[in-house]
Amino acid sequence: MSLARGLHRFVPVLGRRARAERWRRTGARPRIWAHRGSSGRVTENTLEAFAAARDDGADGVEFDVHPCKSGEIVVFHDHDLARLAGRPERIRDLTWSELREIRVTGGYRIPLLSEALEETEGLELDVEIKSPRFGAAGLHLTAEVARILARHDAVERSLVSCFDPLPLLQLHAHLPEVALAFLFHAGEPWPVRKGLGAGLLLGASLMHPESVLCTEKQVAAWRADGHAVNAWTVDEPEELLRLAEVGVDGVFTNLPAQAREVWAHLD
Repeated sequence: MSLARGLHRFVPVLGRRARAERWRRTGARPRIWAHRGSSGRVTENTLEAFAAARDDGADGVEFDVHPCKSGEIVVFHDHDLARLAGRPERIRDLTWSELREIRVTGGYRIPLLSEALEETEGLELDVEIKSPRFGAAGLHLTAEVARILARHDAVERSLVSCFDPLPLLQLHAHLPEVALAFLFHAGEPWPVRKGLGAGLLLGASLMHPESVLCTEKQVAAWRADGHAVNAWTVDEPEELLRLAEVGVDGVFTNLPAQAREVWAHLD
């Protein structure tokens, strides 16, 4: 390992501004992130939802990852199967051989991370870590996500996000080249919803706030501090227009085709 890469690996703040530049808004409109794919019309976090996102003109796709009992990394949002499959089991308590036989709403199957990377080739990616912060499950997940992104040559087109800081630090230690995004919502304590320390302590290159936190002043402050800003999760046309005006770099939406239509005058 080179000295420079070693320093970047163990001091995440180094290079965070440069990594943020990759995710800055380059055109007149914000980047369109398909939230769990085009989940407004196809069951979320399925290969079919990712294909629909491409058809709907999304710039990138956001999805969530967990480790299952046998160690494979699967794409799924919830910790259990109750909402989407009507079953009580948790993802981490089932093996991949068991999970691949389960069908979620609409008859779709749960994909592996590697399958999601293949389906989304050419699109930008936000891989959200859903693992517990502590213990072997979290360490395994971050190591595997880093390995799979590198193996599929997907590092350049990917960022990794999480509500919890520890998985971001763990991921960075494995893959210092990838940009990190700190997720937070309006119900967090004041320092968290301001993203204080996310850049200096975590090396986060991006802020991923709930959209209501994105005032013109706050977005400008985050960007001046060297962050790109992606707001979540917005389907209302009026809010999409407001966010474009306040200067966010991207917006997560369940309806990417609608976002393209709302922002058509900016293209």
